[in-house]
Amino acid sequence: MDQQMISGFAPAPIAARMENHGASMLKVAMQSGQDLFARTGSMVAYEGFVQYEPNPPAVRQMASQWLTGEGAPLMRCSGDGLLYLADYGANVVCINLNGDSLSVNGTNLLAFDAHLQWGVERVKGIAKFAGQGLFNVGVSGTGWVALTSRGTPIVVDCGRGEDETYVDPDALVAWSSGLKVKGKRSFKASSLIGRGSGEAYQLGFSGQGFVVVQPSEDSTDRLRARG
Repeated sequence: MDQQMISGFAPAPIAARMENHGASMLKVAMQSGQDLFARTGSMVAYEGFVQYEPNPPAVRQMASQWLTGEGAPLMRCSGDGLLYLADYGANVVCINLNGDSLSVNGTNLLAFDAHLQWGVERVKGIAKFAGQGLFNVGVSGTGWVALTSRGTPIVVDCGRGEDETYVDPDALVAWSSGLKVKGKRSFKASSLIGRGSGEAYQLGFSGQGFVVVQPSEDSTDRLRARG
């Protein structure tokens, strides 16, 4: 076989703890003592010695809060080597937190360093408008987080101007936890914005921070746990 034909797809030298291999795959440099939480079923390949613990104790403590009815959707990964993760071809975004905090839609959470603080939290500001709660995973500390997006996302810097940023909740991936969040009800016609018609609900963000938005409004699997 002429390996030059496939050389362009070979792994690149390690540059960071987490990095992209193409748009839809995450490469994690695993080292002993630097465990990782990853979405269950997301491992597509690994090199070296990597072990997996599905539904570890730290995750079981959160299981009752995770609104899936299918158990906790995370596994603990440990060992030495290279670990490759993916989620049905979704785009992967790597974020290096430096004492920061992030609120992530659980469906879009692919992996994060196990030493980070995390927990399931109710998103304030929308329940009274939509008549239901919205739950996210809060991640904070110093370390790496990997998110997925259905298509190439846009990252909106909310601190660039005085205007608030409004986003459809079904298109939200993540946002800086320090942002102020409020709900807004409006009317949208199917011929103008998105799909469907009637009342619509958005989340408004203001302050210093960013919002990650995916080009999709499909909420059918928003609270789905991958088995």
